[in-house]
Amino acid sequence: QVQLVESGGGLVQPGGSLRLSCAASGSIFSFMAWYRRAPGKQRELVAGVTRGGMTNYADSVKGRFTISRDNAKNTVDLQMNSLKPEDTAVYYCNARSVWSSVDYWGQGTQVTVSS
Repeated sequence: QVQLVESGGGLVQPGGSLRLSCAASGSIFSFMAWYRRAPGKQRELVAGVTRGGMTNYADSVKGRFTISRDNAKNTVDLQMNSLKPEDTAVYYCNARSVWSSVDYWGQGTQVTVSS
C-alpha cells in the first residue's frame, strides 16, 4: 500500500521561508514532485525531481524554491524561500511508482503567506 505523508506547511510572512517534507512508502518511485492548488485556480506543478536527480521548476518559483530527494529514505523535500502571498496554496506531494507508473498523492498541506 502506497502512502505519502506530508509535513511542514503553515503561516509565514512575505519574504519568509518554509520547508515541506514528504515521506513515501510502499513502492519505489521514479518521479517525485510538489504540486499546488491556489484558491480558484487549477493545480500546477511547482517542482519535480527524477530518481537520477534531474529537476524542473515552475517559472514562478525558479531561484526561490529548491526540491531535493533522498532515494534511500523515499523522501522529497521542498525548500521555499522568499515566499510571496501568491505562493499561498495547498501543496501536494506526488510520486510515480516505477512498477506501475501510477501517480500517488499526499493529503495536502496548507501554506499561507500573509502579513
